Amino acid sequence: MILIHRKKILTCLTTMLCLVLFSGPVLALDVQSLIREIEQQYMGASSQAKTTMQVRTANWERTLEMEAWSLGRDYFLIRILEPAKERDVATLKRNREVWNYLPKVDRVIKVPPSMMGGSWMGSHITNDDLVKANHIDEEYQLRLLEESATHFVVECLPKPEAAVVWGKIIYRVRKQPQVPEQVDYYDEEMVRVREIHFDQIHQIGDRIVPLRLTVLPLEKPGETTIFHYRELVYDLPLEESFFSLRNLKQP
Repeated sequence: MILIHRKKILTCLTTMLCLVLFSGPVLALDVQSLIREIEQQYMGASSQAKTTMQVRTANWERTLEMEAWSLGRDYFLIRILEPAKERDVATLKRNREVWNYLPKVDRVIKVPPSMMGGSWMGSHITNDDLVKANHIDEEYQLRLLEESATHFVVECLPKPEAAVVWGKIIYRVRKQPQVPEQVDYYDEEMVRVREIHFDQIHQIGDRIVPLRLTVLPLEKPGETTIFHYRELVYDLPLEESFFSLRNLKQP
C-alpha cells in the first residue's frame, strides 16, 4: 500500500511539473493565433471591400470613398472612387513594398523606407501600418497581459531584430464575439500616442467583424480618422497577378 501511495504521489508531481514547464509555450501560441486572426479579420483568404474614410485635422476635413482588394496577408490594392478630383489614386502592397499611383501625372511611385512613417492619404494611418499590420505576430513578442470574464488584453513588444515604429502595442479583445475593442500604440519612450476603437459589430457571412474603426492621434486632440466598411465580401477567386503594377494603373 505504501508503494502504491508513493507511485501516486510521484505521478501527480510529474503531471504538475509538465504543466509548469509546458504551459508557457502553449499560451504563447494561443495568443499569437488570436492576434493573427484579429489582424486578418477584414481580409481572410481574400476579400473585396468598399469603405468610406473620413479624416479631420486641425486645418481641414476630407471624405474618401474607396474600393479595396486583398489576398492573404501580403497583397493589397486600394483605389479611390470619390471625390472625382482624386478618383483612381491607388495604393498597392506586395509583401513589404508599397507603391502609389497618381493618375493626374500618370506616375507610379514606390514608397521608400524613409517615407514609411508618413501619412497615408492624409489620414492618421501610416504607410508602415499598411505594411506591418498583418505581421504583428511575426514582428512582436506577444504575451497575455490580462484576462477577465469578457476580455483578453495582449501586450506586443518588438522583437530585437524587428524594424518597427511602435515601442509597444496593447490589444483589448472581446471574447464573445471575438473581436477587437481597442488597440493602443506607444512610441519608443513608451508614451501612448494613438488609439484605435472598433464598433458597429455585424456578421458578414460566417465572420463577425466591427464595421467602423476610429483612429485617435492622442498628441493631436480633436483630430480623427474614421473607416467605415459599407460592403465586405470574402473568399473571392483572386490571384497574385491581380496585384500588379499594371493593375494599379488600370481601374
